[in-house]
Amino acid sequence: MEQIILQVGVKILLKNKEGKYLLNRRNPKKYPEGGGPKWDVVGGRIDPGSSLMENLDREVMEETGLKILSKPVLVGAQDILRLPGRHVVRLTYTGDTEGEPVLSEESLDFGWFTAAEIKAMPETELDTYVKELIDKNLLQIS
Repeated sequence: MEQIILQVGVKILLKNKEGKYLLNRRNPKKYPEGGGPKWDVVGGRIDPGSSLMENLDREVMEETGLKILSKPVLVGAQDILRLPGRHVVRLTYTGDTEGEPVLSEESLDFGWFTAAEIKAMPETELDTYVKELIDKNLLQIS
């Protein structure tokens, strides 16, 4: 029987004071399994032994230089089974922030988008798992 590694990832859709949402375009060199440089929400895998919120705060700071200003709200839990030998459980939150992100090596670009712009993105441009949450109306963006 093949050994499968279980990992947990935390992600957050951050909203600014103007009501726009932050997406980052993943760097395909760092994330070759991501299907190209699609728009995604900020986050990453947790470090075992530290809390989900500690990991979420760390990932946001590492990837954007921003802070989460509100209590994150869990909106979805998904299984990611597309990676051979790995099962990733992805927990996605929503929360508020302010300021402008600083680009890290993990991303090619950042953008602030309205809800309508995100909902209109084709699956070729938007991360599959973000699109799934929107289609199921779990990521209630407006």
